[in-house]
Amino acid sequence: MDKNILIIGVVISVIITFLIDLISGFIALLVSYQIYIELYFRGDKFKKIKNSIQEYTKNCNELNHHIQQLKSSYVNVKSYDYGESNMQDDSNYSFKRKEWNKDIKNNQVHNCSAIVCKNASNQPFKYLCKYFDIKVNEETLSNFENVLNDFEAAEQGKILLQKERDLVLNNIKNSISPLIYFFSKKKLTKKLGFEDVDLSNLHFPAYTFQYVSAGGNSSTKCDIKLDLINLNKFISYLNEVVKFRKSIAGQRALMTSNLREKIKVRDEYTCQKCSLSTNDERNLLLEIDHITPLSKGGITMEDNLQVLCWRCNRTKGSKIENI
Repeated sequence: MDKNILIIGVVISVIITFLIDLISGFIALLVSYQIYIELYFRGDKFKKIKNSIQEYTKNCNELNHHIQQLKSSYVNVKSYDYGESNMQDDSNYSFKRKEWNKDIKNNQVHNCSAIVCKNASNQPFKYLCKYFDIKVNEETLSNFENVLNDFEAAEQGKILLQKERDLVLNNIKNSISPLIYFFSKKKLTKKLGFEDVDLSNLHFPAYTFQYVSAGGNSSTKCDIKLDLINLNKFISYLNEVVKFRKSIAGQRALMTSNLREKIKVRDEYTCQKCSLSTNDERNLLLEIDHITPLSKGGITMEDNLQVLCWRCNRTKGSKIENI
């Protein structure tokens, strides 16, 4: 019996020693790799590579900034301001009104009855306009068209930016240490000067109809997220309600995803200002520009739309230029 215990003790001791050596070896390897990384990024060879692609990193970062600006496009939709308050529930545990914690108050949440919440889920656009004070008129339609145009350019820009960065990294792959390239690619990208790209969809506005019972025992909500699909549908909905009539200028078109692509095809994927095209720059972000801006009385018609590269569109702003 004592002999068996002794054998088990020896085996356990050997295993523990092995695990300690293994962990110590792994830590030593990890520390050595971190030292190697720091020395590599401080070396003259890496600095030379970084300088050689400086123009590319600069262009990518400028496009990244432009995409963030496009994401900030929005329509000022608001609900009532209910004010601020603090509430403390001192009820016994069995009477805790847990649903009260879901009662959110901000300008993108409308507190309503359960019936309104249910109806909003059946007719989201109608109730969005009614309870978030969206005026159904030509100005609102133009504003939402502009938002869709910017959001769609931002989504395309994120994809093109990722492709451009991957292309640059692939071109210098053979000059970079394989260890760094495959195991520390994120840090490599940052050290080369590329800024982080936000790939989230948090810029799409979401509006909520929320019902919380007075007793705090039940709640329900309806979320309406104006992503690209819903924005296209919402623009069509607004157009049907407004019922545009023919004028001297002709029937108004709608800035939809299909129209954006149609203008790109018509202009042969070429910037109408600098003549740069996707043939010249594979990952070039092209945007649809109103020749006479909406803010200057222009409307969304094919004759008033043109393709501009993101650089030319950014510099134009709301200016009217002679074409």
